[in-house]
Amino acid sequence: MSDLGDWFRSIPLITRYWFAGSIAVPLVGKLGLVSPVSLFLWPDAFIHRFQIWRPITATFFFPVGPGTGFLYLVNLYFLYQYSSRLETGAFDGRPADYMFMLLFNWICIVVSFCSSSNFDNILLLMIPLIMSVLYVWAQLNRDMIVSFWFGTRFKACYLPWVILGFNYIIGGSVINELIGNLVGHLYFFLMFKYPMDLGGRNFLSTPQFLYRWLPNRRGGVSGFGVPPASMRRAAEDQQGGGRHNWGQGFRLGDQ
Repeated sequence: MSDLGDWFRSIPLITRYWFAGSIAVPLVGKLGLVSPVSLFLWPDAFIHRFQIWRPITATFFFPVGPGTGFLYLVNLYFLYQYSSRLETGAFDGRPADYMFMLLFNWICIVVSFCSSSNFDNILLLMIPLIMSVLYVWAQLNRDMIVSFWFGTRFKACYLPWVILGFNYIIGGSVINELIGNLVGHLYFFLMFKYPMDLGGRNFLSTPQFLYRWLPNRRGGVSGFGVPPASMRRAAEDQQGGGRHNWGQGFRLGDQ
């Protein structure tokens, strides 16, 4: 038990709470302590009946059963792996910036689901949010060669789409994975691609209250993953200028 406790405490702070919540809330529903029906995102109940907890519980809840248990465990693994890698890699020392990314992606996912014309749908947000994080990691490490099941090797930029297909095969719904990828792309485009590669303005910035709540730590990596190609070329053309540290990626499955 001490080894398990040490491993759990070694998980980065934000990922640790997200991971723990994604175990605790499904367990509460599985044991019948709370009705699982009250944990889904039901747009009609959320908007018209002011059941404001639903977008939060739907982020952590997953109906674990004989037909969904493997899908749940696989995506729990993706949560642990890629959230940890972003939090300790590109966002190292900047927990507020990482929390802002999660909040932005979460809000976009909630809006996309609640804007659906069918308010009778009962929805889960766990997989879309995980996929949005995985997508951002894959784009920041897009040229890295990663290994997937059965020794398949490809560039990291293709990983979200490979996992979309993989989740579909083992029982997922393509819509959840697709929305997660699109939201992840929106964040990546607005935060990195548009201002850095295309020279546009920066539309996203972390609110100050998050910095007060989660202050930056010294010793963090400066920068976010791998910059767009045009930014790397501009940096290489500068004479006498300091090189920017854009962090390092990880191979799939590395610990």
